[in-house]
Amino acid sequence: MKVAYNKQHVGDVLLVQIAMEDIVQTQMERIGDLAILKEEATGEVKAFNLFNASKYIELDVAGNVEVTPELVEKLAAAIKANGADLPLNVDFSPKFVVGYVQSKEKHPNADKLSVCQVNVGEETVQIVCGAPNVEAGQKVVVAKVGAVMPSGLLIKEGNLRGEDSFGMLCSARELAIPDAPEAKGILVLEDSAEVGSPFEV
Repeated sequence: MKVAYNKQHVGDVLLVQIAMEDIVQTQMERIGDLAILKEEATGEVKAFNLFNASKYIELDVAGNVEVTPELVEKLAAAIKANGADLPLNVDFSPKFVVGYVQSKEKHPNADKLSVCQVNVGEETVQIVCGAPNVEAGQKVVVAKVGAVMPSGLLIKEGNLRGEDSFGMLCSARELAIPDAPEAKGILVLEDSAEVGSPFEV
């Protein structure tokens, strides 16, 4: 889930994206202060806007809103208050974790890309990476599918030149770490970093 709020530029509206995929053909249903956005072909709810948001939730932010259990609880209460039936199933597992690059292979269809198998603790995922310094044996920061980068970018499942990718290996600049080096390349962690442990952005 990705949540954004900017009263100055958008008004008192909370923008909530539930699904990772973009909407192909939008169908909107208005219920009270809720505008529910669905995929027309399937009826799947992809997002909703909560108007008069400050009536339901105290917000002192302009941009991305941190998704916490408390926020989800208040959103659920706002949905109920408007008479809508919209379950919120939110995964609160860490989205930025320490990963271990088990293997790195040259991408078969792109000279500057590598296909990496990365252990993120409970599973090993394939990630296509364009960093020039990625190597097998490194411990790195992985933004898992569903992570929201400091820039606002939402990490989704992808396919780059025919190879599936489930996350992103992050540079210090992408993580908005102060005094990050200008040179391109992922952030390589100390060997003592614990694979699968959360990385605080």
